[in-house]
Amino acid sequence: MTKPNLTAAELSQLWGSYQNDTLVICVLHYFLQHVRDEEIRAVLSNTLEISEARIPQLKKFFQDESHPTPKGFNLKEDVNLSADQLFTDPYMLFYTQQIGVLGLNAFSMAIPLSARKDIYDFYSSCLTEANEIHRQSTELLLEKGLYIRPPTIPAQEKVDFVKSSNFLQGFFGERRPLLSLEITNLFANIQRNELGVMTLLGFRQAVESEDIREFMKEGKEIASKHAEVFGSILREEDLPVPVTSDIGVTKSTEAPFSDKLMMFHVTALIGLGIGYYGASMSTSPRRDLATHYTRFIGEIGKYSEKGAKIMIKHGWMEEPPRAVDRDELAKKK
Repeated sequence: MTKPNLTAAELSQLWGSYQNDTLVICVLHYFLQHVRDEEIRAVLSNTLEISEARIPQLKKFFQDESHPTPKGFNLKEDVNLSADQLFTDPYMLFYTQQIGVLGLNAFSMAIPLSARKDIYDFYSSCLTEANEIHRQSTELLLEKGLYIRPPTIPAQEKVDFVKSSNFLQGFFGERRPLLSLEITNLFANIQRNELGVMTLLGFRQAVESEDIREFMKEGKEIASKHAEVFGSILREEDLPVPVTSDIGVTKSTEAPFSDKLMMFHVTALIGLGIGYYGASMSTSPRRDLATHYTRFIGEIGKYSEKGAKIMIKHGWMEEPPRAVDRDELAKKK
């Protein structure tokens, strides 16, 4: 039986998976050169093994459909394994946990977009693997006392219903307390921004190009500001704010990765941040929260465009699969 051609949705997911897996492989190979904690090493090794095992299957999908295999990233061009240690062991573990989180989100989206059985089965397997990566890294974070738990709230006395449109207020008048889901979103966005601050801090120390160094500096300032705003909202309600610091970054200034890889990494994180803010806004009825998320999406959207222009200027932006330009075809007649 002949397989149907890949849909645009399936192709987009495979292309993104190849880019992300080749990047993760590069990062983890470098981490494994420096990690000292053997328990963290085991989690990193397992995550690397999972990512590397997917590459042959991804290549086969492209080859079978006569699509060019993306360039992505590789150890020869994009990693300096002999570079000094830039990130600490705890950072590596938090980073690996986020690989699991992002995998759970990405693969759960890819599955309903996949109509072909082989693609559907592939992403179902990927989802199981991402769950295992997240489970292992989270358990180890808990064991080492590094896991930061979200706030708890008292048990409700009874089920209640909203009785006034004041439920939506946020700037003027009496504001209602935060909902549990609003707390969850604020807390998670603080953690993601704090990890972003550490990543940008390290990359800024290591990049070669001055324009990229300034780009990393601006990103760090944006992420720090967003984390502070979200934290101030939690503090107003006497809720704990996740506390982290720049302990995840060493004093090394030797580049472990190519500028191309670091730029792609940051622009990918920006895209994810926009998605998380959009999801947070859709589940945060209080007007002040929606306004913050709208403003921040606009801010990082502009920052993302700046990053894209830098990537294009240096010839680093690999173009995803796209529709045929019919006008261009007509001009060739």
